[in-house]
Amino acid sequence: MTSTSPFVYICQSHNNVQGSLSGARLGVKDLFHIAGIPTTAGNPEWLASHPIPKVTAPSVSALLEAGATLIGKTLTDELAYSLEGVNKHYGTPTNPNAPQRLPGGSSSGSAVAVANNSIDIGLGTDTGGSIRVPASYNGIYGFRPSHGVVNSQHLVPLSPRFDTVGWLSRDLATIQQVGSILLPQGIPHNLSNLVIANIEGIESWTEAYQPLLKTLNNQFASIQYVNLTIDQLSTASKAFRILQGREIWRIHGQWIQQQNPDFAQEISDRFIWCSNLNQSDETQAEVAAQEFINFWHDNILPSVNHVLLLPTTPGAAPLLDTPASELIEYRTRLMGLTAPASLTCSPQISLPYLTSESAPWGVSLIARHGHDRSLLDCAVMFDQIFKER
Repeated sequence: MTSTSPFVYICQSHNNVQGSLSGARLGVKDLFHIAGIPTTAGNPEWLASHPIPKVTAPSVSALLEAGATLIGKTLTDELAYSLEGVNKHYGTPTNPNAPQRLPGGSSSGSAVAVANNSIDIGLGTDTGGSIRVPASYNGIYGFRPSHGVVNSQHLVPLSPRFDTVGWLSRDLATIQQVGSILLPQGIPHNLSNLVIANIEGIESWTEAYQPLLKTLNNQFASIQYVNLTIDQLSTASKAFRILQGREIWRIHGQWIQQQNPDFAQEISDRFIWCSNLNQSDETQAEVAAQEFINFWHDNILPSVNHVLLLPTTPGAAPLLDTPASELIEYRTRLMGLTAPASLTCSPQISLPYLTSESAPWGVSLIARHGHDRSLLDCAVMFDQIFKER
């Protein structure tokens, strides 16, 4: 497994536009189209079978128009269909805060380049966790906005029903600056009711949040606890994966069948699994997804004033040499934590406050759909609490 640079292309450019992001270095995940620069989507055969873009993605243009300087395009897992950050064609960018562990994907290059201080803003995508997971693993901030609130045109899709444009940084102020450019204004709400999730099977999480309780009690009108069981999270994960898989095959199936591209084995296996899903699978998954969404809105975030605290990932990133069979089992547990925000189209921010096995481990806040700016304001309060510990 080769370690490599987080960049696929380096851009020797300087942005003379003066704006709120002047001086900020930008890295863009190699799914976004930038006029005149090839898009690989993490696979050489995708690169060879698609023309060089003539149009730049609006989300990229907005950041450049605010003064950010494009440093380069960053590595992604193949067609963004992985949460590991490993690419058999272009290499595995080194996690600077835990070099022996996975960097996380699929926004792997953007996360690593932020973490190693090559860039200040890492633009990426998040469908099933591709911003949140590498943020947790690399010890940085990562924000997945509500689905549909940030323009996602002119990039390679994975599953448009769940695809979002997200971003990563080493500090929360930069996350907010980018949000002030890309997010709609919305209606501000005071997230005054904190819900803390106890996750079955992650006892270390309960130990991790205990020291915060005294301070948090002074910051919220109420603090409630909910138990999320393995069965509940597994149901969410399974429903999400099937709905995502059906759409992935509708989007990419014809190209895969025509090109028969060389994928990493585990990614190839996922595409084959997608191809074998049928309408009955999708119909059942729709029912299960709606039941979970109803449960979430009734019991977890019952109003726009509630915000949920939970771990971003089950713990630190898996080791680079973790056997494939163990990673498959781990992925199911991981997606139990990431699927809820994806299914409910909710904003989620991963904050770099925890450690596990002497490696980074993120904690997350989730709000109701559309309340992205309120969530970022709430994150600022959490930031102050953690930095004063």
